[in-house]
Amino acid sequence: MRILISFAALFLSVILLQLSTGGVGPLDALSGVFLGFTTAQVGLLGSAHFVGFFIGCWWAPRLMGSVGHSRAFAAFTAAGAIGLLAHMMVVDPYAWALMRVASGICVAGCYTVIEAWLQAKVTNATRGRTMGVYRVADMGANLMAQLLISVLAPASYVSYNLLALLCCAALLPLTLTTVRQPETPDAPRLRPRLALTCSPLAVAGVVVAALSSSAFRMVGPLYGQRVGLETDQIAWFLAAFVLGGALAQYPVGWLADRFDRRKVLIGLSLAAVISCLVTAFSGQLSSGGIFLTAVFFGLTTFPIYSVSAAHAHDFAKSSQRVELSAALMFFFAIGAIASPLLASTLIDGFGPPAMFMMIAMGHVGLAVFGITRMYARPTTITRTPYIWTPRTSFIIGRLTGRSRDRS
Repeated sequence: MRILISFAALFLSVILLQLSTGGVGPLDALSGVFLGFTTAQVGLLGSAHFVGFFIGCWWAPRLMGSVGHSRAFAAFTAAGAIGLLAHMMVVDPYAWALMRVASGICVAGCYTVIEAWLQAKVTNATRGRTMGVYRVADMGANLMAQLLISVLAPASYVSYNLLALLCCAALLPLTLTTVRQPETPDAPRLRPRLALTCSPLAVAGVVVAALSSSAFRMVGPLYGQRVGLETDQIAWFLAAFVLGGALAQYPVGWLADRFDRRKVLIGLSLAAVISCLVTAFSGQLSSGGIFLTAVFFGLTTFPIYSVSAAHAHDFAKSSQRVELSAALMFFFAIGAIASPLLASTLIDGFGPPAMFMMIAMGHVGLAVFGITRMYARPTTITRTPYIWTPRTSFIIGRLTGRSRDRS
């Protein structure tokens, strides 16, 4: 309990940061529609966020090395707050895209600082409990962030100012903590080829995971609006996806630790295809039925990243874990950059169901590729434990690496 209390400031910063940055995506989508942005322009905002996320992941360890943890966190938080406050000062989709780059940098940079701080302070004895609380804080705040849009008016100074206030408030717990600032970790080398060498299937899995989650979270509000949901119902629609993903982690982890992970990935992908088809044609359902389809979609798509990461780590050495985690995050970021813009373009041309048809095609490809990989090489006899892996920073491997090496 003492170790968790010592991390309370970090966890509170995570919660406030997630409430702020997690709410801006759906709010931007609804505000863009309200202001007359095209569907493709709304998708561009989501893609811009992940461009900033990639920049932040790469830059944050280097900035920490120059100015330290607290100053780096303050700089990244300021970038996020500026991006939020500037929204209603310059109402232009391309200007908003630049602001979303700033928000993405803020998210990746702040999580990098927090995770580096956690890594420096946890021990093997406290790692499991600390990571458990960290995931609960992050996922719980993520869920609440989706519900925030039910009370935030689109294209309103007040709405964006509230998110900016939450972003600024995230500064207070971490910068005022009396816990001594840790040593700055070395920045992990970015070696995408390492992930391809360890497991091409894992790379395909994280790309498809990005295709699913980034499209749904950034463009999902447009889909909800097109099928007749009110703003508060869109909030529950997005939250249902996050809830489904959280509920899936334990049973999927149990399966992934006992059966061939390639079969688990194939099974999840086939179930995801079904969930996509059901969701794509759920416009005639009641609002409750639409929420259930979102839960099912989260159940089948959310765990794919963690299963893919576990499969890749099965073929990696202990010394490669940090760089492998960074490489998988790199491929996730690439998929997440492309997905919202592609999804919004398809919605513009073929209607709301096109987004889920796109995601379904991605999962069909993943299932087929998984079957071919089963014939390419056998699975490993010794496997790393399944870990619910957050997609937060390039240094998440420092927190999860030692846990994977415990048999």
